[in-house]
Amino acid sequence: MPVSQEEAFARIRLLRSPHVGPVSFRQLLARFGNAVAALEALPEMASRGGGKGQVAPEALVRAEVAAVRAAGARYLFHDDPAFPALLAELHNGPPILTVRGDLALLQKPAVAIVGARNASAAAISLARQFGRELAAQGRLVVSGLARGIDAAAHEGALAEGATAGVIASGIDIAYPPEHAALQDRIAAEGVLIAEQPAGTQPQARHFPSRNRIIAGMTAGTVVVEAAPKSGSLITARIAAEAGREVMAVPGNPRDARARGCNYLIREGAVLVQGAEDIAELLDSFTGSPRSRFREETPVFAHLAPDEAADTIADAAPADIAGLISSAPVSVDELIRTSGAAPSAVQLALLEMELAGRIQRHAGGRVSLI
Repeated sequence: MPVSQEEAFARIRLLRSPHVGPVSFRQLLARFGNAVAALEALPEMASRGGGKGQVAPEALVRAEVAAVRAAGARYLFHDDPAFPALLAELHNGPPILTVRGDLALLQKPAVAIVGARNASAAAISLARQFGRELAAQGRLVVSGLARGIDAAAHEGALAEGATAGVIASGIDIAYPPEHAALQDRIAAEGVLIAEQPAGTQPQARHFPSRNRIIAGMTAGTVVVEAAPKSGSLITARIAAEAGREVMAVPGNPRDARARGCNYLIREGAVLVQGAEDIAELLDSFTGSPRSRFREETPVFAHLAPDEAADTIADAAPADIAGLISSAPVSVDELIRTSGAAPSAVQLALLEMELAGRIQRHAGGRVSLI
């Protein structure tokens, strides 16, 4: 069922509030049932966690909504049928996206093609060929609109089918600037996706977040050419951690741009040389969408608010904070060490996160700020 306008606005406002991230957002919805109630409870929960909870100003969110509409875009929530099913599997996946274009494309089987910005001419030609041939098979080719391999994959896909561009900026910002025409074409003929609020200029920290969307919404990631330390390898790592296929094109070991791919192959990525290799692997992909928008351990989703509040006596934020340091530790380890109920530990962590005292890391780990 579509959410009401009041609930939709509350969800956007909740996610834009300080210290609310994808994990805490879904925990709050699980606990209170809707964003309207979660917003009302946020200051008190942050206070119990040892801080002052702030809610995003209504005027700020209304300005953002107006900017999204002016850009010809719309919001896509985690429980919308059009939301990419594989992306909903990520425990830290984005609960809200802004999109321009044909949302029906998000239901196609998707494959990511990524690689170096300063790619060789041969690699760019190969990425364009991969994009064209995979799109012709009815697949959605996903990439990040960067220079080099990304742009080539998009262009190839547009020649024969559909592509999705995932950007690190707001939906109304073109980056890099020279790809403004390509970005508009993708929005017109494919689908353009952003996680950051409208008007947001891309920053370094936004690119890993963009990469998790590229890897998360696809059954497999193909790396055409990449340096050993690059965003493309981050995308490949996220794909592997999510149980997706990772493929790489081998290259000359004397070329620094090939070393990242050769490293991936050495570490277990599948060597591919043509679109038929990629298609064969994707056709054998056995992953299937699990329940949408699930927390890695939704331990208090079934508890009524009063019941969940009662459990906190077994694990107050101060007690749990004493077990956390600046070094990331898994939530499972905190549960074992504290001896408290999982729901109590999760609730204590949520309150500390809303208070701005802890931060979450990949793999369900947390650390003190």
